[in-house]
Amino acid sequence: MIKIITDVLWSIAIVFLLGGGLYFSIKLGFPQLKFKSLFKGFQGDHKSSVSPFKSLTMSLAARVGVGSLAGIALAIYIGGPGTIFWIWVAGIITSVNSFCESYMGAKYQEKDGDAYKGGPSFYIAKGLKNKKLAAIYAALIIVAYIVGFMTIQANTITASIYKYYHINPFIIGIVLAIISFLSIMKGLDRIVNITSKLVPVMGIGYIILSIGILILNIDKIPSVLWNIIESAFQTKAISGGIISTFIIGIQRGMFSTEAGLGTGAIASSCSHSENKIGLGLIQILGIYFTVFIVCTSTAFIILTSDYTHLNLENINGIELTQYALNYHLGKMGIIVLLLSVISLAYSTIVAGYYYGESNLKYLLKNVSKKHINILKAVTVLLLMIGSISSPTLLWSIVDILVAVLAIINMYALLRLRKEITKDYYQNKSR
Repeated sequence: MIKIITDVLWSIAIVFLLGGGLYFSIKLGFPQLKFKSLFKGFQGDHKSSVSPFKSLTMSLAARVGVGSLAGIALAIYIGGPGTIFWIWVAGIITSVNSFCESYMGAKYQEKDGDAYKGGPSFYIAKGLKNKKLAAIYAALIIVAYIVGFMTIQANTITASIYKYYHINPFIIGIVLAIISFLSIMKGLDRIVNITSKLVPVMGIGYIILSIGILILNIDKIPSVLWNIIESAFQTKAISGGIISTFIIGIQRGMFSTEAGLGTGAIASSCSHSENKIGLGLIQILGIYFTVFIVCTSTAFIILTSDYTHLNLENINGIELTQYALNYHLGKMGIIVLLLSVISLAYSTIVAGYYYGESNLKYLLKNVSKKHINILKAVTVLLLMIGSISSPTLLWSIVDILVAVLAIINMYALLRLRKEITKDYYQNKSR
């Protein structure tokens, strides 16, 4: 039953995501391909404590989580190497959705004490003038991140550590919950400071690791590339054909990039600048970094190993990445992966918590410290539960929530398409 619901929702979501991406690409003249303009948002005066760079690192912290390690591995294991091709295609097409949502989030942002807040709930309520749909989206974001995304991160950390050190998963969950609580207890400033430092370090480290492995396997790269392209169009792919490979690729790609879900808009809305178009364009860089650097690196690490003989059940996905790194680097690979998983998942947890808190503030206009503390307590509890839950169940929950968020957000953006197009060209003419 869950699979039927997931398949139906994703069929609708893919139409919205790819259809919307193609529409905005054509209407706006493919801004995602004008690379020089993507960096302009870093320029100029910024009137908030959160700079555009810090807002980008927070959105990257949420995007470049275990989806880039476990999710990509799961895509390859279930749908074959061809899923990577469709992740690339989806990344390019849907990156413009990230611009649209981030721009609209910045346009309709509100003051939040000394900081700012915004996101899909704000432009759905103010731009679309649909407060009920805005409230539904806000509630779903809280559930999606606190119940779905963050529990997947906890589950992946636990699976990685337990496989090699056999520490009780519940103990791992308790330690993770305590560390996360200490990080989120001081609010936005603490979170952006963590992500602005952690994301560049872990990004550079993962790139260096990947380059090293690719150099050692340089002779395999041409065949891996051909395998990816050939498998993308095979009619007898591992899970039932090209359609299945295509859908799995889009699903896992959306989980990794979140382009079109609206979450990037929540992060970009923390920063305030007169150049709101620039703030939106910056987020395209985040999509490209996630897809073409992190996700592609993970894919090549796996595809240059002999992973095909593995037979895994109730798979999280991280098991495949673990195997590949061990294949290439031995015990050192296991250590590197553990450090990568912990840092990636941890950064996603703290960024994801902020997404939940931001939308709670939308739902409860007079939110009190008590409400925030309850959200923190629930977050801590669910991190512990996620550590000992079935990964298959967690992935199923996340897939459903991601599809629903994408449908609502893309529906809103397409309804606001004239406003987005008009603002974009007015800004260009200045």
